[in-house]
This record gives sequence, C-alpha cells and structure tokens, in this order.
Amino acid sequence: MASYNRVILAGNLTRDPEYKQLNSGQGVCRLGLAVNRQFKNRQTGDNVQEVCYIDVDVWGPQADTCRQYLQKGRPVLVEGRLKLDTWQDNDGQNRSKHSIVADRVVFLGSAAAESDAPEAPQATPPSLEALQKAVKAASFDPQRPMGPKRSAEGDQIAAPKKQKLDEGTIALSDEPVFQDDLPF
Repeated sequence: MASYNRVILAGNLTRDPEYKQLNSGQGVCRLGLAVNRQFKNRQTGDNVQEVCYIDVDVWGPQADTCRQYLQKGRPVLVEGRLKLDTWQDNDGQNRSKHSIVADRVVFLGSAAAESDAPEAPQATPPSLEALQKAVKAASFDPQRPMGPKRSAEGDQIAAPKKQKLDEGTIALSDEPVFQDDLPF
C-alpha cells in the first residue's frame, strides 16, 4: 500500500526560534506555529476562532536562516512532513505529540514586520492570493530543474553570496529521524 505524508501550514510564530547545534555540527531550529481557523457557529450565530498550535523542526542551513531572520509573531508558510514523537515522562507515563519536520519555510509578511523596532506594527495575516502563490512556489515538483530561483516575471532572483539561496525558501535534504532529546 502506498502512503504519502505532506503538510502545508501557514500561520504566525508563537515564540522566537529555539536553535541548537548538535555534536555532529548539524543545526536544528524549533519553531512554535499557531494556525487559526475562523468560522460561524450555526447554532448560536457567533464567530468562533479555533487555534491549532504545532511545533516545527527545521534542519541544516535553513535552521540558521530561521534563527537569523524569524521572530515571534512573524507569518510563515511551512511545507514538510508530519511526525509522531513518543516518550515516557518522569512518572513512567507514555506521552506522544505530533510535530512537523520542515522541508521548506517561506517567510511571509512585509518589510515593516521584519524591523527590530519595538514600534513596528504587527504583521497582518497574508491574503488568500499571497498564500496560494507561496504554496505554488513552495510545492515540490520533481520535474522542475533545480536551477536558480526566478520571480513570477521570469527574472532570476539574486541570492545572498554567503548561502547562494533565496532568502524565503531553502531546500533541505531528508534528515535522519529527529530524536526529541533537545532541551527545548
């Protein structure tokens, strides 16, 4: 039987990224993501907001980029796979938690949201059109050549010399299973 594990989420960070360098030299960054759903309760007529909180693990060079550029409240789009972590707590109880292992993290929002100034306004949620464009840009296509990134107009996007990657998206190779023994 075939299986497929792919998750795409867009939301806001609930805390600043938590970064750790492993003994192997590999960097890992844990992000807390809040994804909102708004709907109208048919029985009461009230607007209801439902929030889903989930942890996201980002590996390798993209973890360094997330640590450098992301902060609490910043809107992001995450593409990756769902993972179930299980462990025993100090009382011997079995515990489990779902998390996302990110393949790509796309930074959303305006330049004003990136400012470190305390008076900078909070980023507004991205429009549906902006999310659809980000999902289309982030979606993996095995037929697409892995050449330089291009804008919607077909112009090549200049990449930072140091990382030679687009600031918003960095492709990661698949990593070994993440053991949740980090002090987060």
